[in-house]
Amino acid sequence: MDLAEVSKALVPLPVALPLVAAGLTLALWRHARAQRIIAATTLLLVLGVSVALLVAADGGPVVVDIGEWAAPVGIDLVADRLAALMLTVSSFVMLCVLLYSLAQGVADGDDEAPVAIYHPTFMVLAAGVFNAFLSGDLFNLYVGFEIFLAASYVLLTLGGTGERIRAGSIYVVVALLSSIIFLVAIAVTYAATGTVNLAQLAERLPDIDPGVATTIQLLLLLAFGIKAALFPLSAWLPDSYPTAPAPVTAVFAGLLTKVGVYAIIRTQTLLFPGDDLDDLLLWLALATMIVGILGAVAQNDIKRLLSFTLVSHIGYMIFGIALASEPGMAAAVFYVVHHITVQTTLFLVVGLVERRGGSTSLDRLGGLAKLAPGLAILFFVPAMNLAGIPPLSGFLGKLGLLQEGVAQGTPLTWALVVGSVVTSLLTLYAIVKAWNKAFWQTAPVEIPETARLPRGMVGPATALVAFGVALTVVAGPLYAYSERAAATLLDGHTYVNAVFPDDSGRGQGVSSDVADGGEGS
Repeated sequence: MDLAEVSKALVPLPVALPLVAAGLTLALWRHARAQRIIAATTLLLVLGVSVALLVAADGGPVVVDIGEWAAPVGIDLVADRLAALMLTVSSFVMLCVLLYSLAQGVADGDDEAPVAIYHPTFMVLAAGVFNAFLSGDLFNLYVGFEIFLAASYVLLTLGGTGERIRAGSIYVVVALLSSIIFLVAIAVTYAATGTVNLAQLAERLPDIDPGVATTIQLLLLLAFGIKAALFPLSAWLPDSYPTAPAPVTAVFAGLLTKVGVYAIIRTQTLLFPGDDLDDLLLWLALATMIVGILGAVAQNDIKRLLSFTLVSHIGYMIFGIALASEPGMAAAVFYVVHHITVQTTLFLVVGLVERRGGSTSLDRLGGLAKLAPGLAILFFVPAMNLAGIPPLSGFLGKLGLLQEGVAQGTPLTWALVVGSVVTSLLTLYAIVKAWNKAFWQTAPVEIPETARLPRGMVGPATALVAFGVALTVVAGPLYAYSERAAATLLDGHTYVNAVFPDDSGRGQGVSSDVADGGEGS
């Protein structure tokens, strides 16, 4: 087998391996140790595959026709630069979260997360996320969303407490609404174009009625905006995430909202390039930043504070997408990678804070810098990265966005530049407030000095902190890769030609009036 064939053989593995592991861990539900080994080994293998695809995709998108059924009849999995980068970062993050949760389970006697349920569900969640990144058609993207959403319902309500069931109920209702809208969008798309294959849609959407195309775009933005927690579709998130166990909250906050952002990037660049709705996205980005960070400033619980900063910083990513330029898209891609890492890290560290201090309420915490100086460092580094302190990766991503906003020089982009700076300053204020109260103020209640943190939980959190710092160290090569990814995204022909290298199948599955530029059926 040559290198191209090896690369193609690797593409399905990030989806197939977790699904196989889910079956095995479910079959071995009585054997906790075997479940742990299978789950951790699987994500380690997926990480290795993702790194290999990261290298392979730099030479061009790697496309696999599942079951040897060529597009558009069959299902495509496409690993381009963006997909491979998202796979690599998400698989590493999920591996760290899994290891953290394993140590927490051992320390707690698995009372909070039943092992027989947790590991199969976590593997299904991973398979759904990875499938969404690799999907080459809208319906398979929908399937990926549904796979990880079904798993997320279970993870969110682990432990069965009333608070978690209530939060899970909100999450389920919102997720189902988003899924229904997405399914309607797929139905309208197929009715208008005769296909749901992304590469084929890129060629056919310009030929249909502009009003129908705009309707499809708005439906997709609405569905993905809910999943990404884009304002005003973000009210559900701060009430849903903080109640879950720390590992679950970490992977939800760090990763699941970015799947929605990824879907927006993919559809906006490939299906609706240079569209009139970019100004709408800029307004939504600005509102998401400001409303989210004002909510964070008002919070007195670290988990809720971080949940609101999560909403706020989604605005930076949408800002980059809406700029619709190569520098803006490169900054958005870089910022997605940064935010997945930093947000996940902070929620894991806050899990350690809760374990050491007995609470996440800033009114009940204090003196942790003296009691646990290592924990103070683990919180401080990613917190400053989130706030965008130079020269950390958060600063570099924001700087790229600000430079392109200034370069475009429209009144709206200038408003976004000002909003971005204000949001960054308020993020710093909120983080410093949490830092001072939790680590420096005198504790209002006595915290036992004998309480110790399990090394198995500290290790993965430390690895993620180090990875966040490493993003700064390798910022040059990573930003260059993001620029190449942005160039590929904005040049839709690269994606289309990879899926249809010999023009075969581009005209299949559509009525003649659509193919000729009419409204179609």
